[in-house]
Amino acid sequence: MPTTYIIGHQKPDTDSVVAAMALEYLYKKATCFDYAHPKAVIADPVNSETKYLLDRFGVKAPQILRASDVKPDDQFVLVDHNETTQRHSAITDDQVVEIVDHHKANLNFGKPIYLTFKTWGSSCTIVNYVMQQCSVQPDTTLAGLMLAAILSDTVGLKSPTSTKHDRDAVTRLAQLASIKDLDGFTLEIFKAKSDISRLSAEQIVKNDYKIFEFAKPTYIGQIETVEQQLLLDQKKDELITAMKIVKKEMGVEYLFLAVTDILQINTKLLILDKDEALIAQKAFGGRVVDSVLDIGAKLSRKKEIAPAIETAVASC
Repeated sequence: MPTTYIIGHQKPDTDSVVAAMALEYLYKKATCFDYAHPKAVIADPVNSETKYLLDRFGVKAPQILRASDVKPDDQFVLVDHNETTQRHSAITDDQVVEIVDHHKANLNFGKPIYLTFKTWGSSCTIVNYVMQQCSVQPDTTLAGLMLAAILSDTVGLKSPTSTKHDRDAVTRLAQLASIKDLDGFTLEIFKAKSDISRLSAEQIVKNDYKIFEFAKPTYIGQIETVEQQLLLDQKKDELITAMKIVKKEMGVEYLFLAVTDILQINTKLLILDKDEALIAQKAFGGRVVDSVLDIGAKLSRKKEIAPAIETAVASC
């Protein structure tokens, strides 16, 4: 019997994992979708933030999908991504039947598929919207996880990606989850997001990244922290060494690591060499000093960092 897998991008973040779980819940409750055996899965192990939140709500992480699990007649719903470079390697174009995403589209499928794209701050905001359209209400636990995912992806609604739809979803889901102290809950998430104490430098570089199909393939990693300067003071040299290793391993033309202070609302880019320095300075202005470029009050990789780098890469 074929399965309809619902899966987020490689190296999944909280929004990617929870949105897949929420879609499984929706597809089982609203049979109009008519998907055979919908099942949320993940491409890689969850990060420390997602683990903390799943543990907090007493929920097990979805199964990690192995290539050997995938049968030719299985179907896939992609969530929180659409580019092939971010997709599980076992998934073929022919198996994709739907995409639910809030990122820039880069599509070239040989057949029609269902597409739900919204310019909102979180994939879970989109799923919340579709649930409302289908008169489906998440249970208390799922509502709490969806709330956490939206707050995580929008940096507590401070990111420029945040919209009225995200704010409305946060209000609704907080009520359903009986979470009254939103500021306290957001701080919990920030602390969990910032906990990289057990990660090696290479794991930090790979903890949250996307490879963008710009004019030349470009890797943009991001660390969201409440201790930006301490991290740079203690680990900058280790991180740059790890970035060199990851750049070669991934076969990309450029690699950047954004170190974002989610409380002070500031991002500093770690720069590998003169090629990345040229691109970064063209994208954001300023001058690279000791392998660091301060790009100011920017939080969003999707809206504030990647587009500027894409423009700079295209002009070189």
